[in-house]
Amino acid sequence: MHLITVGRDAEVLATIQAGVDDLRITAGAITVIGAVQTATVSVMHQDDALVDRLRHYDLPMELSGTGEIVNGRVHLHVTLYAETATFGGHLHAATVRDFFVRAYVAPLV
Repeated sequence: MHLITVGRDAEVLATIQAGVDDLRITAGAITVIGAVQTATVSVMHQDDALVDRLRHYDLPMELSGTGEIVNGRVHLHVTLYAETATFGGHLHAATVRDFFVRAYVAPLV
């Protein structure tokens, strides 16, 4: 298992993808935990599962999630916990501000 840490002011997906690229992992599982300031996630449209609805949030949020690496590409689904609401979906982008995000990456062998 490998640990990739996303620090302050870094973009989560780009940092994890760069770490996966550096480690030359092409298939595996990912678990993430931490906190972010911004996030963009998508959810499926209720009348057409093939249509994504993008949602952007800008507030302090705890983050947890799971994902996979397929053909070298990172794919994450997350849950975001704010003070008064919870959000979730397919992660498109997120930025750390005050804390960190840690990704635990288990390559398939």
